Amino acid sequence: MDKLKSILVVIDRASNPHLTLAKACVIARHAGARLELFMCDAEHGYSLRQAYDARGVKEAREACLASARRYLESLRQAVSAPDIEVTVDVACESPEYQGIMSKVYRSCPDLVIRAARASADRRTAPGVDANALQLVRTCPVPLMLTHGKPWQPQPRFAAAIDVSPSETPGLASATLRTSAYLARSCGAGLDVLYGERETESDPAVREELARLAREVNVPPERVHVVKGDPARAVPGFAAEQGYDVMVLGALSHRPGLAPIVGTLTGNVLETLDCDCVLVKPGSYRLPASPPVEAGATQSLA
Repeated sequence: MDKLKSILVVIDRASNPHLTLAKACVIARHAGARLELFMCDAEHGYSLRQAYDARGVKEAREACLASARRYLESLRQAVSAPDIEVTVDVACESPEYQGIMSKVYRSCPDLVIRAARASADRRTAPGVDANALQLVRTCPVPLMLTHGKPWQPQPRFAAAIDVSPSETPGLASATLRTSAYLARSCGAGLDVLYGERETESDPAVREELARLAREVNVPPERVHVVKGDPARAVPGFAAEQGYDVMVLGALSHRPGLAPIVGTLTGNVLETLDCDCVLVKPGSYRLPASPPVEAGATQSLA
């Protein structure tokens, strides 16, 4: 990422939407980006799709969209950001991630922001819900998953990368470029983390790590080689450091890792309570465009 013109902010009423929007405003203000608030009522979308009697479905859908639009309008009015262009859009579609992906295809944002857990997921432990995991897998642009934790006055960002030869080509570089851009946009410092097993010590890997850090102007003292099993050591180190945002690669081609996000990313998503940004490599190709249910969306500038 080397530019940020549009941010799609997915709003859930019960997942601290004001804090999610406040973080989006910090990024948008520094980057000069516009915001689009988006709400997808998947619960009503599922109910209407399963209705045996089609009578009244259209009216019920329109009422659902109108209610969501009124809520987003009230949220927009409550934000003191006259310097940021803010629009709203609503949908009544199920599952939620499909509705979000439909919106991503229509709006082509540079960044998507969503709560890590929607209101239907009442867990208090760190982690993400099923729709968030699907977005990690399919969202073609960087995806920020937020928890209900405010950032520090001067936020701290970290990029966890894998520079070993077996990792997805270009993913470490893409992750670092996105990390550096977002950190600058938020007035934040940036650390670079690399997990190295106790039995591994490859000078070529260390040199590549240093080279990539230099490309994004991260000084050597902010580059950390964390020894131990990366899937455990990196999240543990990050928690000790108190980072506000962790940026990671969203895909992995390494054999034997989880098919959606890989061991390191999956473990970070399940254990850390800081915000996470998931980045795809430049070689990533869009999945087939998800269908959009007729009459399911409505927007308002």
